[in-house]
Amino acid sequence: ATANVRQAEGLARQASARPNPTAGLEVENFNGSGPFRGRGAAETTLSIGQPIELGGKRAARVSAGRASVDAARARLDQARADYAFDLASAYADAEAGDRRVALAEEGLSLAQEDLRAARAMVEAGKEAELRRLQADAAVTAAQAALNAAQAERTGAYSRLTALAGSPAPFTSLSEELLIRAPSGASSATIDPLSVPAVVAAQAEREAAARRVRVERTRAIPDVTASVGVRRFNGDDSTAMVAGLSLPIPVFDQNRGNISAARAELNAAEARLNTARLDAQAELRTALYQIDAAQTREAAAVQSESTAAEAYRLTRIGYESGKASLIELLTSRRALADARNLTIEAQLARLRAEAGLARLQGRPPFGVQQ
Repeated sequence: ATANVRQAEGLARQASARPNPTAGLEVENFNGSGPFRGRGAAETTLSIGQPIELGGKRAARVSAGRASVDAARARLDQARADYAFDLASAYADAEAGDRRVALAEEGLSLAQEDLRAARAMVEAGKEAELRRLQADAAVTAAQAALNAAQAERTGAYSRLTALAGSPAPFTSLSEELLIRAPSGASSATIDPLSVPAVVAAQAEREAAARRVRVERTRAIPDVTASVGVRRFNGDDSTAMVAGLSLPIPVFDQNRGNISAARAELNAAEARLNTARLDAQAELRTALYQIDAAQTREAAAVQSESTAAEAYRLTRIGYESGKASLIELLTSRRALADARNLTIEAQLARLRAEAGLARLQGRPPFGVQQ
């Protein structure tokens, strides 16, 4: 996108250039017959011709060039907002991967503790051998969950490394986003016309309108004025010559290019209308998503706290012989599910906040781009 801006700036500079003059040298009336044999009667003319653009061609080109630069810069802002969203989303996925691995490691540790407790209960005759086998299967499942979480985390870090363009792969993060306090989002601060996609579409529509003007001015013929000096070899005299030339627009009136430019303008206007409608819908959706994600996160945190307390009490009951192994495994599974739901809720909130920041054209989470 930055290169596209430089390209548009170069084309805009070129658009302001005037037509180059033309130098001409003509020799007439030599090496003929009769009095024109040899070069004694030759006439040599040296002239300079300058095309004169009519109909405001240069002004139209300059205006279109500036509009193209504005459109390229608007697309650059949109690209930055989209990239910031993608990078923030990848960062959040990597952090969620770390959290899931930590949760899977803790789940494996708890499963191993449950297995040791089950073995002790079986050896003491308080549980059947089936309970030990069930606890052993739970350990195997926890190990498989850990392997899956590690593979998912590796993929998330690979995507983050690729987005950041880092030559060295990322293996850790410097800041936690999932535990950040939710950011407030007020509908009063949102203007659909300020969404980068709408701004870019508006700039492209303006550039297309300027190009229509350029094509219309090209249909106007240009005048070429020339002035020069003619030398007559016969009497070694000189005289001034001047002239005007004007093409006759009989066959080419640039109608095809004008029609194409108008069609391009119609398409740009349609894209602008689409961008406006999409921006309005996406902004409303983003606000609802943030509210829903914050509510979901609060509920998930509360459920996790309840599940953790339930597991603690169930484990105490199991160790004292008042709860069965099935109850303990069920309680531990409920705790793992509750913690996973918390991670998913936090991740959904971060994505919703990053999506709103993208629509508003600002850096997500208050970081600098």
